[in-house]
Amino acid sequence: MAMYEPGLLRAFVAVVEHGSFTRAAQVLHLTQSTVSQQVRRLEEDVGQPLLEREGGVRPTAAGERLLGYARRLLALGAEARAAMAGEAPQKILRLGLPEDLAGALLTPVLAAFARAQGDGLRLEVSSGLSAELLAGYRRGEFDVVLAKQRQGDGAFSWPERVVWVDSRAHPCWGRDPLPLAVFPEGGLYREEMFEALDARHLRWRIAYSSRSLASLRAAVAEGLGVSLLPERAVRAGHRVLGRAEGLPTGHPMRLVLHHRGEASASTRALVARLVRRCEALVQG
Repeated sequence: MAMYEPGLLRAFVAVVEHGSFTRAAQVLHLTQSTVSQQVRRLEEDVGQPLLEREGGVRPTAAGERLLGYARRLLALGAEARAAMAGEAPQKILRLGLPEDLAGALLTPVLAAFARAQGDGLRLEVSSGLSAELLAGYRRGEFDVVLAKQRQGDGAFSWPERVVWVDSRAHPCWGRDPLPLAVFPEGGLYREEMFEALDARHLRWRIAYSSRSLASLRAAVAEGLGVSLLPERAVRAGHRVLGRAEGLPTGHPMRLVLHHRGEASASTRALVARLVRRCEALVQG
């Protein structure tokens, strides 16, 4: 059975990772039309659409299935080339993080880890929605994943308190219907918000949707909608809502760290650093 062409796989992975054909073309030093043609050739070879192209570029269900295999095939090809050139193969450690933790909260920890490991290991970090990260972990796309869940069933877990937030300067509470700022479908807190408001017979509408916690935080502060967010995401421009407004305490969440039982020494070292940092975050 013929293999998928590495060049086509590389184009597909680049488009998914960078979220657009334009950025993928820049990274690959190709024209946008060339990258588009390569992805379409791969789709013809696979026999199924791999990317949704309306409302932003994202993988289809078939694309999600292929993505993990594509990354592993490309990594194996690079390892084979290095071995044949007489070079020591570079180990790759793949980490998945929720978007709100992938920034300033964890980058110093990750940078220090990468420096300590030296050139023998390449750390690859991806951010996204927790449901997507966990699905990727189950497909073997990640070695370590930090995700938000309703129950903690990983190697380590910590409580994640969530609160209702409104704008301090431009409050939305009291509007009918109540505008909401939410994560996309599949994102945490979304269904909890809908259920809580429905139980109180409050009309609502989705006014703002984003995969980015920073964007939702800004949208709330500017009065675009009420949201349910991690307590540590509350800023000076926000007002916390609660019992006075008849709103329940946010459903308890857990920040859960997953890694495989046969983890390498470098993976265990990364996990130890993440555990220390998460414990510090929970303690405030």
